[in-house]
Amino acid sequence: MENLQATKQRFGIIGNDAKLNMAIEKAIRVAPTDISVLVTGESGVGKENIPKIIHQLSHRKHAKYIAVNCGAIPEGTIDSELFGHEKGAFTGATAARKGYFEVADGGTIFLDEVAELPLTTQVRLLRVLENGEFIKVGSSEVQKTNVRIVAATNVNMQQAIAKEKFREDLYYRLSTIEISLPPLRNRGEDIHLLFRKFAADFAQKYRMPTIRLDENATNLLINYSYPGNIRQLKNITEQVSILEENRTLSAEKLKHYLPTINNLPAVIGNTSSKNNDFATERDIMYKILFDMRNDINDLKKLTLDLMQSGDVEQVQEENHNLIERIYQNDDVLKPSNIEVLKIAKTPSTEDSFDFAETIEEDESLSLQEKEIEMIRKSLEKNNNKRKLAAKELGISERTLYRKIKQYDL
Repeated sequence: MENLQATKQRFGIIGNDAKLNMAIEKAIRVAPTDISVLVTGESGVGKENIPKIIHQLSHRKHAKYIAVNCGAIPEGTIDSELFGHEKGAFTGATAARKGYFEVADGGTIFLDEVAELPLTTQVRLLRVLENGEFIKVGSSEVQKTNVRIVAATNVNMQQAIAKEKFREDLYYRLSTIEISLPPLRNRGEDIHLLFRKFAADFAQKYRMPTIRLDENATNLLINYSYPGNIRQLKNITEQVSILEENRTLSAEKLKHYLPTINNLPAVIGNTSSKNNDFATERDIMYKILFDMRNDINDLKKLTLDLMQSGDVEQVQEENHNLIERIYQNDDVLKPSNIEVLKIAKTPSTEDSFDFAETIEEDESLSLQEKEIEMIRKSLEKNNNKRKLAAKELGISERTLYRKIKQYDL
């Protein structure tokens, strides 16, 4: 069995974080078996390295290794891509085609963004995992394949199961062994190591001296949150390597490459500097939506308190900060005009339900408007290139396509 350091060197993995080492060691141990593996972790943490390790250290290493991004394949063609199709199976199927599970027979398939699979495809995948059988699109003939499946996702699978977006039985089949990779912000000591490696690579690529950081810049680099993880750090390193004339970078210069919300309008009231440390507009919007949801849930509670007690003054006093935060930019519903919320002490159950339902509808509408605005801005910014917009928004290309159709953008 190959040791940890040899594996990291072989696959170009930089870092000594304990959780990273644990994940790689688990991959090394599970590689000689045919057990299905689910790799979890945020986008950009390097999940694609784990299936490569597993394949290369297994008895399947001389057979095919195929990586499939499930989120990038349109829903209408994904079954054909994975399982193949017969001639005439659908419009445009002018010839029979082998799918990945047939081509990779004897090897390994890596299903990235597996949570993006449609439910109908999940049923087909479950059959492959259970008995190695699949049927081509447009065929009735059952075929067999001997494929080892490694899947990856950045989605909370328990939540996806609860929302009925992912089959629970498939989840347990895929996650016989689960390997979790830590986000970069939790790998403080590895951040500077990765920066130095990327800086050296870009110096060689662009034939220029290696960029370096002074002490303050190093501290700033290490303490940044990196919502884009290793991918973002690599992008930052490439930018400074190309754009900076002085090859020793100060903290003041580095700040320009670490996006924050300091230059945006205060749309969520007073927030601490800790909560202001977001790297992209997408993260800012997520924060706004999250805070908005919390405020609306608190407003529901406030409304129910008013319904139950009828004592407007007492409820207003006890919830002064909440009322100020929600209505700070509203000329009609100022805290001073909170009397408009006054309700009889003994409202009917039906009245209470209708009012809460109205708030729920308003919340959904507000969140939907924000989502439409985010998608529209991202498409404009990326010249309507869906692939780039989906990457910026942190969703799959297929999900973006569905949203565009849904909102008629």
